[in-house]
Amino acid sequence: MVAVSLKKKKKTQEKTKKKTKNKRKKVQKEEQKTLIIGASKTGKSYLIYDYLSNFKSNEYLYIDFSDLTKVRNCTLVEKCNYIPNHWHQSIEFIYLIKGERLATIENKSFLLHDGDCVLVNANAIHSMKLMETNTIILLQIPIDFLEQFVPDIQEIIFVLNDSKNTPRKQECLNKVKSILLEMKRVYDAKEDGFLLKFNSLLFSLLFELKTHFSVKMMNVNVGQRKKDLARLNIILKYLQENYKQNIALEDIAKLVHFQTNYFCRFFKKHMGVTFIEYQNQVKLAYVYRDLINTKDSLSMILSRHGFNNYKLFRTLFKKHFGDTPMKVRKHIVEQD
Repeated sequence: MVAVSLKKKKKTQEKTKKKTKNKRKKVQKEEQKTLIIGASKTGKSYLIYDYLSNFKSNEYLYIDFSDLTKVRNCTLVEKCNYIPNHWHQSIEFIYLIKGERLATIENKSFLLHDGDCVLVNANAIHSMKLMETNTIILLQIPIDFLEQFVPDIQEIIFVLNDSKNTPRKQECLNKVKSILLEMKRVYDAKEDGFLLKFNSLLFSLLFELKTHFSVKMMNVNVGQRKKDLARLNIILKYLQENYKQNIALEDIAKLVHFQTNYFCRFFKKHMGVTFIEYQNQVKLAYVYRDLINTKDSLSMILSRHGFNNYKLFRTLFKKHFGDTPMKVRKHIVEQD
């Protein structure tokens, strides 16, 4: 009887040990999910950025602290680039460590230099143009996360980029920059408990924004705004998949159940350009990327991206980049 009892006890201990081991493995597996390198998505953020930027997959860092908190944070070196009008369902910080870039947000342009920081509000139409290599800290905070702590987030904007900043506002802006730099330091160091520290810095950043930089918007129809953005997401997703083709306005209008004339007005109202102009901007962005990052001939690049009208291409290119394609390529090669 004693031998049987000891045998049972041993089996029970082995089972308990096995369960503990499996549990430990599961915990480790879940902890590994906390940091996902190379994520191509941004939570609830739909980005033209993802398609057009020169970011390599392993340069993206998607930090998921918990089921509630999802932000994208990364420090990266971005080569010359052009990203046409797009928006995010996140607020976005771009802190320029080194370089120069032109940020156009809601038709207002900001020429950024070393040490400058720009905030793009959620759903704000904006574009980026880089004529030289940039090193940036990029932080995106999804709007659905913010809503949990700032219930009226859909009715406010954050005004960080104001040339008329008072000394007090400038002091607060410097604090925002120092928090972003500390977030970078904490993540790079990866010391014990760094995610807790990173999370606390995130909330400090949000507190600064809400307290010193928030402005209430008047007469905002949040429901209609969401519907419009959902339609634009459908349109732009289709465009990204078919940008090389000749897309008939009638076909793209049917996709969102609009009459052609209404679709044209709707698109220009929200994107600032006509659908055809925007399609050409997307093509131009891809052509510029390949011009800078490959040694392929211009004719090969144009053919690859469905740009069949060379005269139109040359006009658009010079308008956006101030010179001919070959001169721009030569200038950037000399920089490297």
